[in-house]
Amino acid sequence: MFTLSNNSPKASSMDVKKPRPQLTGNAGLNYASWQLSRRGWHVMPTIRNARGSDLIATNDDETVFLGIQSKALSKRSAVPLGQHINNLRSDWWIITIHANSDNPVCFILRLEEVRSLAGQDRNGGAWWLEPKNYDKPEFREAWDRLTNPISPIATPGS
Repeated sequence: MFTLSNNSPKASSMDVKKPRPQLTGNAGLNYASWQLSRRGWHVMPTIRNARGSDLIATNDDETVFLGIQSKALSKRSAVPLGQHINNLRSDWWIITIHANSDNPVCFILRLEEVRSLAGQDRNGGAWWLEPKNYDKPEFREAWDRLTNPISPIATPGS
């Protein structure tokens, strides 16, 4: 047993907390970076909460640059896109679900696809990308949609 603070009840070390949204975002961003890196991309995160891409990826000779928006979710749910869909910027989007688990799943979409598949609240408010619109075979783990800058992932013994 440990005490969370002077005023809080005691909690068992077996208690599992729901991850904070920032940790979910970090998990998804780092998982996407790892997946891109192992496929030959040089990946650099941008400044947190800046407008635009979350990741910049480039090939070895810096002739190909990708701006990537990372959206991470702790479960399969709708992706919030904000109030103005025309303000979305990054050419590529990586949506990671189950980002805090041992088995995250990524969906790779182009900006045009995100915009065309998005829906708006009934009252004309926020835009969302519903799971039924991004959780499709053509997007699921579709890393091959990104032009591979080098040879495929090395397999053991190759």
